[in-house]
Amino acid sequence: MNKIYLLRGRKIMLDRDLAELYGVETKALKQAVRRNTDRFPEDFMFEMNKQEFENWRSQIVTSNEGDKKGLRYAPFCFTEQGVTMLSCILNSKRAITINVQIIRIFAKLREMILTHKDILLKMQQLEKKITNHDENIQMIFDTLRKLLNPLQAPRRRIGFRRNGEED
Repeated sequence: MNKIYLLRGRKIMLDRDLAELYGVETKALKQAVRRNTDRFPEDFMFEMNKQEFENWRSQIVTSNEGDKKGLRYAPFCFTEQGVTMLSCILNSKRAITINVQIIRIFAKLREMILTHKDILLKMQQLEKKITNHDENIQMIFDTLRKLLNPLQAPRRRIGFRRNGEED
């Protein structure tokens, strides 16, 4: 799970992490993908653009010549569907086993997100109810105050008037 990142609003895995999991060199993985470009449309796999790559290098990892795991070249970023497609071109026993595990992790992430969405939706509904309750309770209190403290209109005296008395 710690090798799944969010980029361009999608959950992705980097070519170097997948190569490590599959037990192949990143160069070999990239070559296999380049030989099968029609299997990897933009929603399955994309290459980081220059700005994304620079941000990635400065935030995640600093690449140097002695560090073979550092990012020297913009990596391929594979979505869940791209990872699945990799199993078609990397047809080793290990690749298939790793792919099954990765797909299960992606499915678990989707399940967690859906659960969180349900909880968020319920919280929003509860908040809306509470907001309405507050307004209704305030209206009840205002009405009770009016009933308890009615406005005192000037009262007319009842009875007989004497000459010269006014209302």
